[in-house]
Amino acid sequence: MNALSNTALHQAARQWLADGTPALVVQVREVRGSTPRETDARMLVSTDDAQGTIGGGHLEWQAIAMARQALREHAQGKAQGMALAAWTHTFALGPTLGQCCGGVVVLAFEPLDPAALACWPAVAPRFRLDLHGAGHVGQAIVKLLADIDCEVRWIDQRLDDSPQALPGDDATLGLPSGRALADLPAHIRCLPTEDAAAEVAHAPPASLHLVLTHRHDLDLTIVDALLRREDVRQGRAWIGLIGSRTKRAAFEHRLQARGHAPELIARIACPIGLPGIVGKEPAVIAVSVVAQLLQLAPPAADHNANKPA
Repeated sequence: MNALSNTALHQAARQWLADGTPALVVQVREVRGSTPRETDARMLVSTDDAQGTIGGGHLEWQAIAMARQALREHAQGKAQGMALAAWTHTFALGPTLGQCCGGVVVLAFEPLDPAALACWPAVAPRFRLDLHGAGHVGQAIVKLLADIDCEVRWIDQRLDDSPQALPGDDATLGLPSGRALADLPAHIRCLPTEDAAAEVAHAPPASLHLVLTHRHDLDLTIVDALLRREDVRQGRAWIGLIGSRTKRAAFEHRLQARGHAPELIARIACPIGLPGIVGKEPAVIAVSVVAQLLQLAPPAADHNANKPA
C-alpha cells in the first residue's frame, strides 16, 4: 500500500480506470470529534492493491476488507448484470474498532468510474518550491516530497532530456537516473536548463526557494538573482541556502559587494533545516529541510487532522 499525495492518488486513479482495473474509491465523507484524517481524504482499493490512506489502523483495515468483499461479490454477479452500487458506512472510533480517538467517521464507498474522477476535489498545494540542485540532498528531498501535496520545479544545469543516463558517464555521476526522472509524480517537474539563474525569473510568486547546487559560484549567482525578485524584497518569498556558517559569512560579503542590503541578505536561511537535528547524511538533511518547509507554509486545513488515532 502506498500513501500518496492527493495529486499522485488522482493520477493513480486515472491510470487504474484506463487499465480497466475494477476498484472502489473510499472517501472520508464526514467526521465528528477526533479522527485520523480530514474530510475528502481518499484511498483506492482493488482486489489486490490499495493506494492512499484514510487514516490507517483498524479503521482502514476494515474499510479495505469491506471494499474487497463488495468487489468480489460484484465480479461473481456480473453475469447477471449487477451494478456495483455506492454506499456509506459509519465507524465509531472506540474500543470495538480497536482505536481510542473517540470520534466518528462516515466513509463513502463509490465505484471508480469517470464520474468519480470528475468530482475529485482539487487540493491547494501546501507550498510551491523551486529546488535548485539534483545531487544527493536534492534527490533525498524530492523523495520525501513525492507524497506531499506541493508543487516543485526541480532545476539543475547538469540534467538533460535523455530517457536514460549513460552508464559510466562522469557528467551523470550522483544524479538521478533517467528512469527516476520519468517516474516522478505529476506535482514534481524536472526542469533541465543551461542557465539555472535565468529560471529564477519564472518561479511562481511567493514561492519557497532551496539552493543546493554542485558549485558555490552557481549558488551565489542563483541567490543573487533571487534577491532581485520583488516578492523576495517584500518578504513574501523564502530563500534557503545549503552550507555552513562559514559559507554564509562568505556569501554575505559577496552579496553586499553586488549591491544587496544587509537586512535583505539576513533573510536567507543558511544553514538550512530545523535546529537541533544533527547529521550530514542526505536523508537526515532532507528530513530536517522538508520539516522546515512545512513549518513555513502550514496547510489551511485543521492541524489536528494528521494526529494518529
